[in-house]
Amino acid sequence: MALSNNVIGAINFVAMLLSIPIIGAGIWLATEPDNACVKLLQWPVIILGILILVVALAGFIGAFWRIPWLLIFYLVAMLIMIILLVCLVVFIYMVTLRGSGHLEPSRAYLEYRLEDFSGFLRRRVRSPYKWDRIRNCLSATPMCTELNQSYRMAQDFFNAHITPLQSGCCKPPTLCGYTFVNPTYWISPINNAADMDCLNWSNDQMQLCYNCDSCKAGLLANLKQEWRRADIVLLITLVALICVYLVGCCAFRNAKTEDLFRRYKQGTYT
Repeated sequence: MALSNNVIGAINFVAMLLSIPIIGAGIWLATEPDNACVKLLQWPVIILGILILVVALAGFIGAFWRIPWLLIFYLVAMLIMIILLVCLVVFIYMVTLRGSGHLEPSRAYLEYRLEDFSGFLRRRVRSPYKWDRIRNCLSATPMCTELNQSYRMAQDFFNAHITPLQSGCCKPPTLCGYTFVNPTYWISPINNAADMDCLNWSNDQMQLCYNCDSCKAGLLANLKQEWRRADIVLLITLVALICVYLVGCCAFRNAKTEDLFRRYKQGTYT
């Protein structure tokens, strides 16, 4: 029984360690400017990671101090945590399944359209109230001014691999036919009626294309990239956590069997 409890305790310690990548993924998302502005995924990931840590700690304590009800709580609660983590992994995959960039002639960077993304993500940016808050947050970041410092010549900028957020928010759409002065200053559009974003573009450095659908699409493309990376971490952790949980269940069953056998022998020989 003591050996099995030690095994269960060691397994729960591994489960505690596995909560660290989940919490880390949430913290990483929170440090990314676009995720910090949207404030959507990082807190569910962090909270789930903390809950897994707490449940694993309860199992660890229950194993080494031989508290049966705490071990049962661990088995039930960890199963629930695993189910929630599965749901989160599948959810992130499904909402990021759609949405990809489009190549424009003579441009190395991609451009993005809002309608290409999932309905869930589009709803996060379509509300004027929500977008005003997100826009103000994005405009306070240095992502557009960094372009002016990095690219002086038009051809250098056209050959640059800028982020989806910079492509959507810091410059007008290519189809408008604006003439490059610098990455955030463009003049003389050829086709101002090609898209509403052509009219929404402003050379005001606080406005730029932050009111454009292309900016919303660029934000969602950035979120998609970051969420996919976080989802890979969550998926790998999920597989490891399931393996640990199954081993823990087997160890718990063996511990119960050993305990029953010990009681049976005591009842026989006393």
